[in-house]
Amino acid sequence: MIIERLSRLRDRPRLFNYSGTVSTRDLFHPDADDLVLTDVLFALSDPSRLAIVHDLASGPLDEVACAAVGGDLPKSTRSHHLKTLREAGVLRNVPHGRQRLLTLRSDDLERRFPGLLAAVLGRRTA
Repeated sequence: MIIERLSRLRDRPRLFNYSGTVSTRDLFHPDADDLVLTDVLFALSDPSRLAIVHDLASGPLDEVACAAVGGDLPKSTRSHHLKTLREAGVLRNVPHGRQRLLTLRSDDLERRFPGLLAAVLGRRTA
């Protein structure tokens, strides 16, 4: 009797797909041609997000783990800022093992909006 009940429970479709709750796949990143100036400027208008971009632009590494940026921001706030920057096309966020690596899309931004990143970050262009 117990074996029959267990086999019926096992064969029943699950109500919730646990394996689909955490995605290890690539996140949405707009194409360079689809970047919108107002979205980029909005993403860079927050001091915390601007500090993240500045750290990535001036840092010695091209790729940085998500946990290494944002200073002492709470994890949820940092996640929100990184999402805003990614959806605007400022950052690329790619999976790497159990973490995600961030890269600044400076080439895409420079091609789409020449001189914008240097002007916002206060750097001179050559």
